[in-house]
Amino acid sequence: MSRQSLQLDPPDPAAAAARPDAPDASAWPALAQIVVIDDEPLNSVALKAFLQASGYQRVTRLTVSAAGTQALRDLQPDLVLLELALSGDGAFDVLQRMQDDRLLRHLPVIVLTAQDDRPSRLRALSLGAADFLVKPIDASELDLRLRNTLAAKAYRDGLAHTDQLTGLPNRESLLWQLNWALKHALRHGSVGAVLQLGLDRFGQINDALGPTIGDELLHAVAQRLVAGLRDSDTVMHRTAAPNALVLARGSGDEFTVLLPVMERDEDAALVARRMIERVAEPFAVAGQELYVSCRVGIAVFPGDSNDPDTILKLAGTAMRHARDSGAAPDAGPQFHSGRLNTRSLDRLTLERDLHHALEREEFRLHYQAQFNVVSGRLCGAEALVRWQHPRRGLLGPGEFIAVAEETGLIVRLGRWVLHEALRQLAAWRRDGQWLPQMSVNVSGLQLERPDFVDELRAELEASGVEGHSLCLELTESAIIDSGPQVIDMLARMKRLGLQLALDDFGTGYSSLTHLRRFPIDELKIDRSFVSDVCSSDTIAAITEAVIAMATRLGLRVVAEGVETEPQLAFVRASGADVFQGHLGARPLPAEAFAALLTVEALVVPEVALELQSH
Repeated sequence: MSRQSLQLDPPDPAAAAARPDAPDASAWPALAQIVVIDDEPLNSVALKAFLQASGYQRVTRLTVSAAGTQALRDLQPDLVLLELALSGDGAFDVLQRMQDDRLLRHLPVIVLTAQDDRPSRLRALSLGAADFLVKPIDASELDLRLRNTLAAKAYRDGLAHTDQLTGLPNRESLLWQLNWALKHALRHGSVGAVLQLGLDRFGQINDALGPTIGDELLHAVAQRLVAGLRDSDTVMHRTAAPNALVLARGSGDEFTVLLPVMERDEDAALVARRMIERVAEPFAVAGQELYVSCRVGIAVFPGDSNDPDTILKLAGTAMRHARDSGAAPDAGPQFHSGRLNTRSLDRLTLERDLHHALEREEFRLHYQAQFNVVSGRLCGAEALVRWQHPRRGLLGPGEFIAVAEETGLIVRLGRWVLHEALRQLAAWRRDGQWLPQMSVNVSGLQLERPDFVDELRAELEASGVEGHSLCLELTESAIIDSGPQVIDMLARMKRLGLQLALDDFGTGYSSLTHLRRFPIDELKIDRSFVSDVCSSDTIAAITEAVIAMATRLGLRVVAEGVETEPQLAFVRASGADVFQGHLGARPLPAEAFAALLTVEALVVPEVALELQSH
């Protein structure tokens, strides 16, 4: 090797013994991202090998020409080891580019060189170099300098990336994470959002009560926002997982939320409304009860912009537009995109209407008949909820159930559906119109309520309906997401005599294990499978196998969505027990459904269709 090549003397035992061994320090080699910049391959290879032997697992080599600002931004190193060549200004150019970049200018650089002249040292230090080592370099000294530099960076990052008042990440930290999230979105075709929250009338509170009270209020708001995020959300700092939600403190009375990845645009509106609701609750600060409201602006990326600074600016602009528009604080968030604003407003309006729908008695139940596959006899009905909206007309469940789930209103709605379905079943029976079984859908949120079984018992007793006449339809996701306690709850339901059905089989987890773990009586084949059994050999084979397996397990099989005679013939030949669908009867209001109950047997589906037309 030439004089310029890396030279490492053997480690000095005394220096190694003096090495700080605090837990944080010992973790740095495994966590730190180090970039080695050198145009001499032998140098960089030797240095990388030494670093990896010392425990530094994340080491990347770059040439001087490849060490552009974007490359360094992408790598996001914790420390740079830069070789200063005997000739040329390449290393100084790297330092200058880093100094000119806002995100790189404070990145620590240790310069390694065989040049021991004062002008080179001063020039490197003036361009932001943190340390300067002249070769040959003692390995123990290099190791200690690396650790000291990383320790200083960790402390500085704590100050530079954390808001000292609230303890939240600050704008710089948010920009770092937003830069990553934007690259991820562009690379994988995903969508994210930035939410900018600004407090109303904070300046007035600050002026009237003083900055100390104002600071305490900001700290309380930060804690409230952190607590208001769901358990599945993560309030993170720079070192947290890169796909987690970020809550950061902006300037003055502003806070920012970053959603790096979201399934749909409405997710941002849901988080925003949760924040608005939490801030609206009174604050107890210094013995005083304070009320504040807030506005939230939302920018979606990469749709609104591909630039981090621009995304933050657009979210701030949307927030200020919401504040200047004169709308009430609870009017919901303001999207930068007009299209998304319309969707968000529509959903918010639907959510508000949903809150009042039960009180206004706007919900209705329709009943879809279930028929024995072989005899054609009416053997049950599924209760299906409809919403008679005062302006939008009759809405099917697909237009509002998801909103009811997300807002928690599904619990009250589900209680009403259960009560009304059992009341109607009892009324029919008192009138001599016998229906063997009523099926009711149950939400996962209902299963999470510890008193749900007690509610079921009370409703059965109030209606006088026997437990075996009620079938609860559960989705796979509902019983899995409700946790291990659901098995005990299902067992208690069975002690009431209830029938349990696994609904929409084939659209969720579709694990056959669930059929053994849970006390299921009935398996419902989803309509998406039934609709294709006559056009797809693969779907037909799968459906046949599922029916055969369920039958062997002693389960009753219900085929949903049967609309044609060939479909009915297929499920009959495959061994299904019950079918429901438009071929037999469409969902009908109670009065029209009662006409079906007057027919002792419906062997020919046209009889049902004729009744529906009257």
